[in-house]
Amino acid sequence: MTRPRVVIAGLGDSGLLTAIHLARHADVVGISTRPGLVSGKELGTRLTQPSEWARDHWIAFDRYRRLDGVRTVHGTVTGVDLEARRLMVTTADGRATEEPYDVLVVATGVTNGFWRPPGLLSEDEVATELEAAHKQLGAARSVAVIGGGAAAVSSALNLKTTWPDIAVDLYFPGDRVLPHHHPRTSSTLARRLAEIGVGVHPGHRAVVPDGFACDRITDEPVAWSTGQDPVTADAVLWTVGRVKPSTEWLPPALLDDRGFVVVEPTLRVPGHPGVFAIGDVAATDPLRSSARNRADKLLARNIRAELAGKPLQAYRPPRGQWGSVVGVQPNGLEVFAPNGRAFRFPSWTIRGLLQGLIVRRGIYRGVRR
Repeated sequence: MTRPRVVIAGLGDSGLLTAIHLARHADVVGISTRPGLVSGKELGTRLTQPSEWARDHWIAFDRYRRLDGVRTVHGTVTGVDLEARRLMVTTADGRATEEPYDVLVVATGVTNGFWRPPGLLSEDEVATELEAAHKQLGAARSVAVIGGGAAAVSSALNLKTTWPDIAVDLYFPGDRVLPHHHPRTSSTLARRLAEIGVGVHPGHRAVVPDGFACDRITDEPVAWSTGQDPVTADAVLWTVGRVKPSTEWLPPALLDDRGFVVVEPTLRVPGHPGVFAIGDVAATDPLRSSARNRADKLLARNIRAELAGKPLQAYRPPRGQWGSVVGVQPNGLEVFAPNGRAFRFPSWTIRGLLQGLIVRRGIYRGVRR
């Protein structure tokens, strides 16, 4: 019996895990603009500890044991023929190819700042960007972090922890950081920022210059639409959440008014059997939370159910964000529950228990050294 063919457009965190779950049940092809998994997670440790970050968040596809039967293509998706069920791809060496599919998973994610740029990247380009951002921030005497979400808080805390002599200030428009987390999480991390010497400045809404995509670290003065005097710093880190979905290759009829993929609660695209979306690109809820709540398992089950003619299950998004915010610290990894209370993995458990057993063996089903 011929196995179904599943093509996954995008092998970031969500696409990769979906491929792992389906590898034993279908012929899976994954298309990636990156030379392996280059996660968008943990911006603060990526900037301050790039080698340690890369060890856990930049991993070649051939190290994942469950991808041994998956064909990965380093290239860019350029279009799709939904009637013929064919995906158009331009490979890294410039060849135009087509990938036929029985099921298509859209997991192309978003662009967001310099750490999630658009387009194709080589291994050298990923390494160069990691090192350049680290050196630029480490050489600064003052850093202004613009934004109040998890990326901003993580960056501010890790910068001050790694380089205590740098003046680090965090500016955000609301009255508290982490507005989508539980208030208890917000107050805990705001207090911790203040304790280590980060300047915390609520009520500051930055004026984003015309045409500026927030895709680089700048040194120009930052103006505020909320009336405060402009601020200058040696390095300005823009983490204002200006995400852009990577969906220019899809027909507009599949997208909402912001360019995200419209999906049913089952993660299937309405009116198109065999087409699903997951991750930051999928308009599941206002926070597009399928990227952070292990919806990959449900998606894999639903794809198998659809191929077998069985009912599909619905994804139920959480009410707010939760999880690790600032990454691994000298005293371990703190994870915030949905109710805002934290539990900690002690530092001695990180490499063996958390990364080795829970993440690499449990979540990814085996990662080679």
